[in-house]
Amino acid sequence: MSITATGAGPSPRGTGLPAAPNLRRKARPVETVIRAVLMVSAFLSVAITIGIVAALIQPVIEFFREVPFGDFFTTEGEYAVLPLVAGTAMTTVIALLVAIPLGLGAAMYLSEYASARARKVLKPTVELLAGVPSVVYGFFALTFVTPTLLQKILNLEVNFTNALAAGLVLGVMIIPTIASLSEDALSAVPHAMRQGSLAMGANRMQTTLRVVLPAALSGVAAAIVLGLSRAVGETMIVALAAGAQKNLSLDPREGMQTMTGFIAQTAGGENAVGSTSYNTLFAVGMLLFIITLFINIISIALVRRFRQVY
Repeated sequence: MSITATGAGPSPRGTGLPAAPNLRRKARPVETVIRAVLMVSAFLSVAITIGIVAALIQPVIEFFREVPFGDFFTTEGEYAVLPLVAGTAMTTVIALLVAIPLGLGAAMYLSEYASARARKVLKPTVELLAGVPSVVYGFFALTFVTPTLLQKILNLEVNFTNALAAGLVLGVMIIPTIASLSEDALSAVPHAMRQGSLAMGANRMQTTLRVVLPAALSGVAAAIVLGLSRAVGETMIVALAAGAQKNLSLDPREGMQTMTGFIAQTAGGENAVGSTSYNTLFAVGMLLFIITLFINIISIALVRRFRQVY
């Protein structure tokens, strides 16, 4: 018995097989628009950063034409910046001493111990602190933390404006940043790692501290550094609660002026635009920008160093 094929010829794909799909690129106008918007957003972020640096360069150059570097990077004098750096470091260290334990503790509880109902209520409550205006935190430091908590309850001899109160309230402000991002990093750790640890006989605390936390270390480090950057760049709390006098001291009970507080005071209108005293704020702003840049570089290095992919 013979079978005669009909048609122009045999199919190159084989008889009886379905035709292969057309893999040629199809026009997707919506996708093209979305891609263009994302590219513009990325380049716009870079352009804004470059614009900020460009706006700072000219006043900084004019400032250092009149003020030597030695008079700027010194401990005493009208243009001394080291007391401002010391005040910023003091308030930031106090803030981190408050925010890191409380933020990580809240993150570990929400991720490892809280029920679904408790997490649903507590996490938005913690994140709500991030929405409180910083000027409210500043007045809270002036009206409650210094007179009530430090002077009456703890019986400490502190000035009306002091770095301790500013640092404590600043720490409270950055708790939501550290807690929320750390909780996200801890929750991203696969449950198989927890189950394996429990199967080996570890309890929940040992599993959290020795398995989950090390596995999420890159995310936790990024959260801490982001909180650090937030504390360094905060203005209203330190401007109201820390003080407005340059003071190179290691005693947090004394008033100190930070870099951001100095910028806010100098930009208040008392100094003529273009004067040396006015250009000082651009020099301090450039130094603050450089410090923040180094903090972000360290953050990226830490994330890449400890990053684990599951």
